[in-house]
Amino acid sequence: MKQSNSSAQAAPTGIAPLANIAVVERAISRALGRGMHQPGMVVMNGPSGYGKSMAAAWVTARNRAYYVQASDFWTKKAMLKDICRALGLQFKPGDTVDEMAKMVVAQLEQSGRPLILDEFDYVVDKNLVEAVRSLYEGSKAATLIIGEEALPQKLKKWERFHGRILDWYPAQPASVDDARELAKLYCPHITVADCLLDRLVDKARGSVRRISTNLETIQEEAMSNAWETVTLELWGSRAIHTGEPPRRS
Repeated sequence: MKQSNSSAQAAPTGIAPLANIAVVERAISRALGRGMHQPGMVVMNGPSGYGKSMAAAWVTARNRAYYVQASDFWTKKAMLKDICRALGLQFKPGDTVDEMAKMVVAQLEQSGRPLILDEFDYVVDKNLVEAVRSLYEGSKAATLIIGEEALPQKLKKWERFHGRILDWYPAQPASVDDARELAKLYCPHITVADCLLDRLVDKARGSVRRISTNLETIQEEAMSNAWETVTLELWGSRAIHTGEPPRRS
């Protein structure tokens, strides 16, 4: 089986090389390099905002993976249509669920390329877990499943699916190192001091999304005030987005 290279390389344009990229690389490498009799599904789970989808974009580009994002509107047929589109398969309006499933299985088996299913909590909520298991059983494709923090507990309900998970990879909260990388992306014209990055990481509680939002605000404020370097002292009492709703005065 193809073994993915997990060494650090330049990220695709617009993606910061964050710690969770390394987590996803380990996960997909584990699935691709598994033994002949080992299952081929791996799970990455973590809170919203941890940059899981950003990491998935990296792995998709690096491994020529098929990426599919689940939706709250999915039925079994809608799911198969979206997977067919991701795999570049043409389907006719009258194709049945079984016909589309066979097309997907054949393409995954023949291509040898991994499948990434993001927002998998929707698959669980829509009771489509067994349908995904059937696709896996037919193709044995390396499959990375990405979902929210409680996903491993949710999947225990489906014993046959749960038993085919090779390994579990919790997403990591954003660190100051991650914040430095994000600052390169969101604040390219200024320097954000480590003291301010420390504060952002603390207030964001591990969320890449909140750190990114704050960095965009810092960039705008710095450009308006002609600041070249922004420190915690210079930022002063200006707001830092935490995700909490404003308190009533």
